[in-house]
Amino acid sequence: MNFRDAVINRRTIYNLGKNIPVLQTEIISTVERMTKEVPSPFNIQSQRVVVAMNEYHENVWDITISTMKEILKEEDFVKTEKKLEGFKAAYGTILFFEESDVVHAMQKKFPTYADNFPVWASQANGMLQFAIWTALAEMGLGVNIQHYNPLINVEIIKAFEVPDSWELVAQMVFGEKLQPADPIEKISVGERVKVFR
Repeated sequence: MNFRDAVINRRTIYNLGKNIPVLQTEIISTVERMTKEVPSPFNIQSQRVVVAMNEYHENVWDITISTMKEILKEEDFVKTEKKLEGFKAAYGTILFFEESDVVHAMQKKFPTYADNFPVWASQANGMLQFAIWTALAEMGLGVNIQHYNPLINVEIIKAFEVPDSWELVAQMVFGEKLQPADPIEKISVGERVKVFR
């Protein structure tokens, strides 16, 4: 599949299972390769990634369920718990972080651009998320992305023993596709793209 087709075919898949069509080693090598190759501003390479599978994956969602149970009213939690149990039923989760110490160091080194570095780092992290998402989808995996941060940040940092300077920014759930993606409505591309020639 060429890059354009891979991007077009990448979709959000929520109903996921554990019977995946690829080896763990293929997933790991793909994540490592994308993390190495996706660009970042001034080559700061502030993106950090944790690949959680098996009980480590389930622990991500146990932490999230426990956290949300404490925050939400009981009637609201029932619906949320069902959704979170669905994520837990998938094969794995990729946790995306920003290494804030690296970003702060660049802000000090280049004060003229200090306000831009957090934005640029966030854009680079988004590119990495999209690259990994597209690559996993091309491998036949179903993928969706979640944002329970910052609510779960402290517990995730503890559970995975990463430095406090790693700020959790997204959780990418992946696994066996149990259902196709839901249809989505797209606005006219003419409203989003202007061409001058």
